[in-house]
Amino acid sequence: MVNFGKRLMQDQVQEWKEYYINYKLMKKRVKLYVQQTQVDGKDHQQVLKEFSRILDEQIEKIVLFMLEQQGLLAIRLEKLGEVHGILLEQRDISRTYELQEAYRAVGHDLVKLLKFVDLNATGIRKILKKFDKRFGYKFTNYYVSTRSNHPYSQLQGIFKHVAIGAVVGALSRNLALLQDHQGSQLSIYDQPSVILKDPVIDLINASVDKLTHSTSFLHFLGQHALIVQEDIPCATDDHDDDQRYHFMSLLLNLANTFLYMVNTYIVVPTADDYSLSLGAAATVCGVIIGSMAVAQVFSSVYFSAWSNKSYFKPLIFSSIMLLLGNLLYALAYDLSSIAVLIIGRLLCGLGSARAVNRRYISDCVPLKLRMKASAGFVSASALGMACGPALAGLLQIKFKIYYLTFNKNTLPGWVMAVAWLIYLIWLWISFKEPVHDFEENHFPQDSGVVEQSEHGIVQPLLISEAKDDEEGERDYDESEEASVKCHEPASSISSAYRLLTPSVKVQLLIYFMLKYAMEILLAESSVITTFYFSWPTSSVAIFLAVLGLTVLPVNAIVGSYLTNIFEDRQILLASEIMLLVGVILSFRVTGPYSVSQYISSALITFVSAEVLEGVNLSLLSRVMSSRLARGTFNGGLLSTEAGTMARVVADGTITMVGYLGEEKLLNLTLLPSLFICIASIAATLLTFNTLF
Repeated sequence: MVNFGKRLMQDQVQEWKEYYINYKLMKKRVKLYVQQTQVDGKDHQQVLKEFSRILDEQIEKIVLFMLEQQGLLAIRLEKLGEVHGILLEQRDISRTYELQEAYRAVGHDLVKLLKFVDLNATGIRKILKKFDKRFGYKFTNYYVSTRSNHPYSQLQGIFKHVAIGAVVGALSRNLALLQDHQGSQLSIYDQPSVILKDPVIDLINASVDKLTHSTSFLHFLGQHALIVQEDIPCATDDHDDDQRYHFMSLLLNLANTFLYMVNTYIVVPTADDYSLSLGAAATVCGVIIGSMAVAQVFSSVYFSAWSNKSYFKPLIFSSIMLLLGNLLYALAYDLSSIAVLIIGRLLCGLGSARAVNRRYISDCVPLKLRMKASAGFVSASALGMACGPALAGLLQIKFKIYYLTFNKNTLPGWVMAVAWLIYLIWLWISFKEPVHDFEENHFPQDSGVVEQSEHGIVQPLLISEAKDDEEGERDYDESEEASVKCHEPASSISSAYRLLTPSVKVQLLIYFMLKYAMEILLAESSVITTFYFSWPTSSVAIFLAVLGLTVLPVNAIVGSYLTNIFEDRQILLASEIMLLVGVILSFRVTGPYSVSQYISSALITFVSAEVLEGVNLSLLSRVMSSRLARGTFNGGLLSTEAGTMARVVADGTITMVGYLGEEKLLNLTLLPSLFICIASIAATLLTFNTLF
């Protein structure tokens, strides 16, 4: 991986080189200030003022040059507009192609300017981060809070791009008029749904999206998957990906994701009845449901490591484990053994191949399709979550074949065993193992996690470069050389933990909190609704299915609308507060506990948690070290482990509190959710200015 100093020298436009951030000078200043404060005892406040002044001067230089170039582009467009007007009056279409090429030349120069802004924004972000790291002071917080909201902020000039939007609009309008619709009285503004297809406009939009994080529902869904995506397509990489890509293999990975989520939630409506039928307490459902999560804590690690060498073998192993686990789950009834039941669920958890599914999309799907595949991964998970309880609601029959009992408790196991058997056969016949050209610590991608899910005009600064992190970068007086080792992926859990900054830890805490709150709501739903409302299994199944079906519509609203208006960190904080409100409303304080109170509080809690999960993973993808975007111990694994541990703790809490009586179950299991949610809100407020 080329460090930023070298990349800045390689990628800059030579005739503009004096207007780029003087990254080498800024690094030397950081090192000098560290020495002056630690050795010479220089006042910290004086250092902050001096460094702020130098950084302000660098930003001013960048912004003034950017405005100058925008003005030159505007002048060129104005002159081309005059020529265009003459051609329209004379109805001379012979020079149309020449004029189109002139407009496209302006477009290419605009792309060059956007790359100039992008490189400088990255340099500013990196130097701020380097100052924080070396100086031991949260200078970024100070600088953002004093610069970003100021009415004369030059910092905002780099990121709002109003003038750039006007240039893009002028180019698009004129190119559209010069295409197939000469003589049409409609413009692009009359037909906003019609997207202009022109290579230079596509290139500009890609550059603007990269810089300002323009979002869409598809990109927002992709963020949930926490799957690596490169910033800029490379022809060589695309060719390699095309060689490795196999549609049926991708479909098999998505089917694995869907079936696993169905398998996870199909037992929720009947787990309490099953435990009662085997002589255990109804609240042992927490152990039954949570056993799968316990095993997943370990399976995520070995599947992540296994996927470095193969995709086919882990998927085969996963299918076999899930087949055996579901058979044991179904047979536990006739064997009258709660132990067999729990072992069956443990085996199912050991078959969790979500790490393989993510890794396949990250490594083998071409860049142009990766975001769609990531969105498909999230959609398959959401659909499985809804279909699991719905399917359980349909399995309300009872019969025997020889000595085997088929009823609402055992049928989920039998149905899933058949489903995994069919899947195993399909997998064996259709999966194509891609060529593995990487080792354990090879970088499957060279940049960051998905970065498209953000809003157009943003307040937070310096979020334009996906995961070009400096966690391991070493400073030199005269050189930007950094050792290869400092860019290698984390090789163990401990080394991965050492890469976690406070911002990353807060995001993982939030992820733990939301998964805990969701698991408490879902896992104890059958016990709570039976105790307070005497709901049958079918009613519980419908309730859980409806909750699951809210996932995609909620993400559509957030991804297509809210993230275009608000910053991710604002949505994050608002979602945490709403989740807290949902948890508080769920408590039974006085009087009878009503169905309306339970359903409304459950919807608020679940929907808030879903919104929170999307923006949480979006922010996590940007604040996490690039070394955690690759290898076995990657960011996806860490988030999966955090969420899985939350489910384990939640399910264990349900079982332990259940021994105190079902009448105390609701309030006592909600208390940890309440405290963790308050703690996460406090942590978010403390790190708010670092969430870019």
